[in-house]
Amino acid sequence: MRYLHTMVRVSDLDASLRFYCEGLGLKEISRMDSEKGRFTLIFLATPEDVEAAGYPGGVYTGGKIPEGLPCVELTHNWDPEEYSGGRNFGHLAYRMDNVYDTCAHLQAMGYTINRPPRDGHMAFVRSPDGISVELLQRGDNLPPQEPWASMENTGSW
Repeated sequence: MRYLHTMVRVSDLDASLRFYCEGLGLKEISRMDSEKGRFTLIFLATPEDVEAAGYPGGVYTGGKIPEGLPCVELTHNWDPEEYSGGRNFGHLAYRMDNVYDTCAHLQAMGYTINRPPRDGHMAFVRSPDGISVELLQRGDNLPPQEPWASMENTGSW
């Protein structure tokens, strides 16, 4: 398992980028706008982490985020939303060799899989303290598999 990113919801994208990039020195390495979902995702990393991931001078030219590059994911929902009770903190994310096996293991331990890996790629579970954890399949999506393929969402993540 490898740590991937931490997601934080932001209400003012420009102010947030000023803080994280100009203030902390993080670099924007990826941006995706979703018209359908009405959100923007921006991944930020330190120049040192970008260089450690194999990009000389800490310069990353975009595309798929390299394995082993820890990031902060800024999520900007285009429709105004009041963030309270920690809602602005989104989730931790980990990539694993088999998302189905990991979900089965957690479920056997008594944890609820809030968003099952119906797509063979992504699932969400909550920690005992209510922190949402995203589980991502390494490499290609696994073929759909029961019970996950037909399992409904439970609660929120």
